[in-house]
Amino acid sequence: MGSVRAQAPRGAAVSAPAIQLSSLEVRARDAAAPRILGPIDLTIEPGEYVLVVGPSGGGKTTLLRAISGLEPPSAGTIDLFGARASEAGRIVIPARERAVGMLFQGGAMWPHMSAAKCLRFAMRSAGRKPTSTRIEELLSLVGLEGKAKRMPAGLSGGERQRLALARAIAAEPRVLLLDEPLGPLDADLRASLAQTLGALHRDLGWTTLHVTHDPGEASGIAGRTLRIEGGRLAPPSSESSTTP
Repeated sequence: MGSVRAQAPRGAAVSAPAIQLSSLEVRARDAAAPRILGPIDLTIEPGEYVLVVGPSGGGKTTLLRAISGLEPPSAGTIDLFGARASEAGRIVIPARERAVGMLFQGGAMWPHMSAAKCLRFAMRSAGRKPTSTRIEELLSLVGLEGKAKRMPAGLSGGERQRLALARAIAAEPRVLLLDEPLGPLDADLRASLAQTLGALHRDLGWTTLHVTHDPGEASGIAGRTLRIEGGRLAPPSSESSTTP
């Protein structure tokens, strides 16, 4: 398997937790609006694969958006590898500088771009220099060898989700955020992509935070499983561990 050279976010400390959430809250629009997430305190160490399970509307996607820098917190702080990334009402490190990749539910592909153009655009957007060799390496990592010229309409559902994964890792992240990445797929494709995720996580050493409504979606990969409901994580006593 090839390699992806993870890049550290600005101001990162080598020995610090990968993700540190302290009294994190997110409210709709302003401080007086209803709270949709939090307060949350969570520490994720470098190289961990953490699964967060919860119902629709429970705060899963909002949690990922806050960590990725797409949503400012209303209260509390977010630190990535020891660097302050967000604090109350303010995004300190912009999303593109956080060394965070995000795979959305359903992939959200650009229909007018081939697989290669999709990855080239993702790399340029993150300030990386795209090369044909790098694009082929990314496609190989996710099992899409020889499909650089394919348009999304010419890919199967599983292949489109694999391309979305390649796009998420094109910027060489240290943290990978997964928003129900297996949800749209049938059972066989889910199992295949889950194996790919597990292999990439083990071989490349990312820190992975995976949210889903299905507790079985990554139970064989995750080292720790938490539950979120009503915008709050379950107490530590309800955490469960599995062996990757």
